[in-house]
Amino acid sequence: MGESGKELLERVQRELLPGEHDNRFVPAVACGSAPLVALAALAAEQHRIIASDWRTFLTLAAQAVDPAAREVFSSLASGEGLALAKLGDFAAACGLDEDAIRDYEPRPGCQAYPAYLAWLALNGNPRDALLAILANFAAWGGYCAAISAGLREHYGFDETGTGFFDFFATPVPELEALYPVALQQALDDGWTPDRAIGYGRLLQGYELMFWNTLADITA
Repeated sequence: MGESGKELLERVQRELLPGEHDNRFVPAVACGSAPLVALAALAAEQHRIIASDWRTFLTLAAQAVDPAAREVFSSLASGEGLALAKLGDFAAACGLDEDAIRDYEPRPGCQAYPAYLAWLALNGNPRDALLAILANFAAWGGYCAAISAGLREHYGFDETGTGFFDFFATPVPELEALYPVALQQALDDGWTPDRAIGYGRLLQGYELMFWNTLADITA
């Protein structure tokens, strides 16, 4: 008997999980050593990322042939819309207004992740894209929780200012229960994950590039 959707997801998330010291920015926020200018850059970069990922997830939802995958992508797109409103509060807490966000010059190292995610929607199979994205989620929630705690403890942010990160740090059991179901539907139809694992490895690398680009901002 082959690997189940649940087993596949657990294996790939375990294999692609970043090392403890691979991400240099989140620990800096957690201990209060990241400069405010880097936090402001995080807010401005995320404004572009959230808007891009929202459209990417909608595109993948339209392409998906498996019902559970379609529901996952649609839910992720809806979440990006909710997160975008909360992101404005984080940006304001960092001292950014709408003009500053609009005039901000994005960094290539930060925008490689959404660019590649959009590439997957245009050039990859939605089933492959799904596994790559879900593998990447293994570390994301923990990163957001650590940033939220650091912002409260060291930077004086309140729950409004940390709402964006609290949103992503909070598990959604109903959505997470769909992940292995979607993968199982793909496996039952003859899909194989080999190419998707390579996509996931690249996506994880681009996310680390995002964080470490921010870690190099000093002024």
